[in-house]
Amino acid sequence: MSFPTIPNITPTISLTVGQTVPLLLASIALEELSLAHIMNAEAEKLQFILGTLEGTTVALSPAEVSVGDLLDANNSVQRTLRDVIKKEMLLEFKFENILDLISISPLT
Repeated sequence: MSFPTIPNITPTISLTVGQTVPLLLASIALEELSLAHIMNAEAEKLQFILGTLEGTTVALSPAEVSVGDLLDANNSVQRTLRDVIKKEMLLEFKFENILDLISISPLT
């Protein structure tokens, strides 16, 4: 997977509001992409522990995984997803600020 190309910004910043809005939206999109990868990794962690992860040669048998192990993994995933939700809220605030910026200064 490749990253989108963001224009080269020189040390002398000479951007208009119309040019900053797409950059700000791209930054939100990249953060959303990274959060999606984190959530996918957490899902794969649970699938691995439960022995349902496709495409792996290592499988844990039910005898190797205790209830305590499952609870520990669940707590870890829960903490991570809680942090993802916090980040999502911050991104929503950032997006709302961009919408306010657009309403104040129409893109030209």
